Amino acid sequence: RHPRLRAPAGLQGYGLMAAAGPGAGVGAPLLKCAHYSRSCRLKAPCCGKFYICRLCHDDEENHQLDRFKVTQVQCAKCETIQQVKKTCESCETVFGEYYCDTCHLFDVDKKQYHCPPCGICRIGPEDNFFHCVKCNLCLTTQLRGNHKCVENVSRQNCPVCMEDIHTSRIGAHVLTCGHLLHKTCYEMLFNKGAYRCPLCMQSAVDMTKYWEELDTEIAQTAMPSDYQNMIVKIMCNDCQLHSTAPFHVLGLKCKGCGSYNTAQDGGLITPQEQQ
Repeated sequence: RHPRLRAPAGLQGYGLMAAAGPGAGVGAPLLKCAHYSRSCRLKAPCCGKFYICRLCHDDEENHQLDRFKVTQVQCAKCETIQQVKKTCESCETVFGEYYCDTCHLFDVDKKQYHCPPCGICRIGPEDNFFHCVKCNLCLTTQLRGNHKCVENVSRQNCPVCMEDIHTSRIGAHVLTCGHLLHKTCYEMLFNKGAYRCPLCMQSAVDMTKYWEELDTEIAQTAMPSDYQNMIVKIMCNDCQLHSTAPFHVLGLKCKGCGSYNTAQDGGLITPQEQQ
């Protein structure tokens, strides 16, 4: 499973965890796990056990810790159990350079910010992101007015790994069709030669150069005589046009946009049947 933090989405994927920095507070022990660095432990409201973070809890237990219901923490320096807050009430240890009183998130400074519409903390800086109301998640400012909105898109699981995207610690990659993949899933998928969105099948990258190469290859590769002059009905996954195309084993070209990202929509049509 993907580890879970919260990363804004963008063209290159944002929100991957940075290396842990120095602890806050003089002499304060800095507790480090695979997810965060902080100077306190959370008391799980569900089972009463202490963990460095909710993700460590979820990895060990058969239930999940609700971050919003955490009410107590234990100081890593003096071990005082107290109401959740940024600074220890006994020894004044600062539990985290960053603290969110809503998410009860403590961590070293990674320019985090809390996004009320998202309902969780994101890794910033905040000025580099905006909340798209229709998509209902934070996107890089590079995508302001420059992306296709899909309503509540991050509330859908990643179509590759089927894990959550909205609260994931792994950055999201926004495809041209507006759908989201985890950045790592996107890289894995397209490194294997896939070029289409797993959900809508639209081309996820600019395929113009490859289509031109395919034009040349098809022009130089004659079909057997039995299949020459045959056509076939097709549907284009890129422009949604239903049309016909000359039948060729290397590809069926859309008459509308020139894409070879098409699907056959019927059997072969002979020259006699075309009359």
